[in-house]
Amino acid sequence: MADFFDALDDKHIAMIGKQPVFFVATAAEDARINLSPKGYDTFRVIAPTRVAYLDLGGSGNETHAHLAADGRITLMFCNFDRPALILRIYGKGRAVLPQDSDWAELSAHFEMMPGTRQIFDIAVESVQTSCGWGVPFMEYREERETLKKAHSRTDPEEWVTKYQGRTSSIDGLPTRPTDRFIADD
Repeated sequence: MADFFDALDDKHIAMIGKQPVFFVATAAEDARINLSPKGYDTFRVIAPTRVAYLDLGGSGNETHAHLAADGRITLMFCNFDRPALILRIYGKGRAVLPQDSDWAELSAHFEMMPGTRQIFDIAVESVQTSCGWGVPFMEYREERETLKKAHSRTDPEEWVTKYQGRTSSIDGLPTRPTDRFIADD
């Protein structure tokens, strides 16, 4: 049975902090539904009703496009150990880019990684937990360093040029490109 909450509580926050992976889902009218796994140490609970995650440049920018068009976002965390639990955060999100006025405040919550493109700032509207009994046990081994390595080996000017050219989603929805290369802290 599912339980709903208006905000994250201490138990939710503790469970989230133990998860090495989370999932992000967004959609916009007449566009594909986007569902993406996220790793690394990129998720932060800013407050019980506000969360954020650091986004590295990748193959697309669907989350940004969908949030600009619609705003709705769902984040899901699965406990692959004990106790079995699934936690979903439903909210409204927006992309904050390095050139935005609130970047400094939001980015202070994170350690920057090579290729950081944006941070998604999410207002939590509700939280749902469910049993998770159908989720398998899995053991975390290690992060894949491939994406960070690829970004760290890229010439910063070439990286900016590449991402400046990515101004739409796979369905043609507009995105705002970042204007600078972020290296690690």
